[in-house]
Amino acid sequence: MAVPSIEDDQLVEKWQQLTVISPYSRELGLTLHSVRPDWCVIKVPYDERLIGNPQTGVLHGGVITALLDSCYGLAIFVRMNQLRGMATLDLRIDYLKPATPGRDVLGGAICYKLTHEFAFVRASAYHDSPDDQIANSVAIFMFTGGPILSLDEAFKS
Repeated sequence: MAVPSIEDDQLVEKWQQLTVISPYSRELGLTLHSVRPDWCVIKVPYDERLIGNPQTGVLHGGVITALLDSCYGLAIFVRMNQLRGMATLDLRIDYLKPATPGRDVLGGAICYKLTHEFAFVRASAYHDSPDDQIANSVAIFMFTGGPILSLDEAFKS
């Protein structure tokens, strides 16, 4: 299925709403940074409430995990241009270095393979460039039963 151009402001606004549909994502302050069919990026702003070790000021690893998990969902939905129930089948994260205290973290993901039953994704967390990773991750999601909604159907009142 072809993915439409993501230049439309209303479409970007809908993807942003999807990004923060979870109360946990809202509490973390996740915001849509950019969305394209081949690379979706979400930002988590540095917040002292999210620090894992007060002595170092480094964000908790669970924040990075939640960021990448949100990126995965967005990348899959953008690739399909529809919303579909899914469950995490496998997820691996390699933490390569700590996030720099005081800096926002970006998470970028791509859905590189879709089948009728599965979505295969990879992502990285970083500050300035995905080539200088804080964490690298791969995952597989399995589609579950239930309705398949277009983005417009999902946001009808």
